[in-house]
Amino acid sequence: MSREVRVRFAPSPTGALHIGGVRTALYNYFFARQNGGKFILRIEDTDSQRFVEGAEDYIIESLKWSGIEIDEGVSVGGPHAPYRQSERKEIYLKYAQELVDNGWAYYAFDSQETLDALRAECEAKGETFSYNYSVREKMQTSLSLPSEEVKRRLTEDNHWVVRFKMPENEIVEMTDIVRGDMSVNTSTLDDKVLFKAIDELPTYHLANIVDDKLMDISHVIRGEEWLPSLPLHYMLYRAFGWSEIQPTFAHLPLLLKPVGKGKLSKRDGDKLGFPVFPLRWVAPNGEASHGYREDGYLPEAFVNMLSLLGWNPGNDQEIMSMQELTELFNIDKVGKSGSRFDIEKAKWFNAQYIKMTDNEILATELEKTLEDKGISFNHAQVIKAVGLVKDRATYLSDLFELSSYFFLAPESYDAKVVAKFWKEENAIHISKAKEMIIAYCEGLGKYDATGAETLIHEWIKTNGFQMGQIMNTLRLVLVGESKGPSIFEIIDVIGVDAMSSRIDSAIEKLG
Repeated sequence: MSREVRVRFAPSPTGALHIGGVRTALYNYFFARQNGGKFILRIEDTDSQRFVEGAEDYIIESLKWSGIEIDEGVSVGGPHAPYRQSERKEIYLKYAQELVDNGWAYYAFDSQETLDALRAECEAKGETFSYNYSVREKMQTSLSLPSEEVKRRLTEDNHWVVRFKMPENEIVEMTDIVRGDMSVNTSTLDDKVLFKAIDELPTYHLANIVDDKLMDISHVIRGEEWLPSLPLHYMLYRAFGWSEIQPTFAHLPLLLKPVGKGKLSKRDGDKLGFPVFPLRWVAPNGEASHGYREDGYLPEAFVNMLSLLGWNPGNDQEIMSMQELTELFNIDKVGKSGSRFDIEKAKWFNAQYIKMTDNEILATELEKTLEDKGISFNHAQVIKAVGLVKDRATYLSDLFELSSYFFLAPESYDAKVVAKFWKEENAIHISKAKEMIIAYCEGLGKYDATGAETLIHEWIKTNGFQMGQIMNTLRLVLVGESKGPSIFEIIDVIGVDAMSSRIDSAIEKLG
């Protein structure tokens, strides 16, 4: 019987969730949905010194905005609760003790001052200090101290830690879906701290192994920054006797800077003017960072763009819904090399999605802005307006700038356009055009854009007027500048009465 697919996204609440973390969550989510499995959200908050208030809520809101549904975990509960590691701390000491009892770990009582001095001594020699098989029996540990002294220190002091006892000169054979087969000699590894008595909390290494076992995680899909820890994690599964049920691992490549070398960082976004977080984030010091949501990105565009940084479906298809991404995603096809972030491509995706989005949805977004600005509107008018301008929008926030003239009559006019087109005869012509459109609508009983356009164009041609002069003058008085869709579509949105009022106002102001 095959094992149920159970994956976990396990961020630390130390600040805003980087888009690289969102991509990791997406790949886990796709894999779970593709295999009829479960997506679990676990908060790994064992590093109490780096905990940031509000970060956990931010993570949950970011996943929700991205369309990632949580099957089990923080915010939804489940059979393996609690899913917050700080609420599970009584579990970890038991397992740390088990490793000590079985000879796979030991107690270490070294002070921070001692460790700092040893590191400084090694650096002075051009060497790197490593707490491993070569030093552990010379240090203040349960391997070197008398048992009575160890007992005394354990009961009278809380500055001890549990360290893993990494074997000397063994080969750890590992397999990773993305990286393939790898091997490491244990002599190159140090004895990592697994548990700290001072705060009664485990380190990531112990907590993630124990929780993955207890939560029956089948696959661990995480960032490549954890690849150096993989040998230790293999060894921990072996030490607990869990090798037969350990998860399958996949380490995802980094998201790289748009230019230069290295991982995409907040500094890159600040420098080049784009977000590296899904939502706006305000740090404890008050520093605010841009978010894709607040910058006017649709979540579907954000998800589509991010999913293709490290994987592609193997064809020329770029625009894919969450359902299509889930069906097409293949963890075996994730690349080993880092993927360079391209903000222009991100903007392109968003523009494409805005074009495809139903006018009703876009109208709701635009109406929020209109309400914030105290501008009156009716829903039908907004739907028509977004339908006419959305093809030119890159961000949702562009919708107001592109359509404001539908809701606000011009108070001023572009000087260059005025100089080019505002002439006495053109003012006379647009006044006549206004009267003709009003009469046409009264006779028809409604406004018809196609009919009005045919009427005015034939009148211009019949009288030998210059089409560009009259039409551009009309655009100037209706919009205030030289932009926008068809004049007759604009009139359809603002209404014939508003058209008449704007023409009269321009003639009065411009003379």
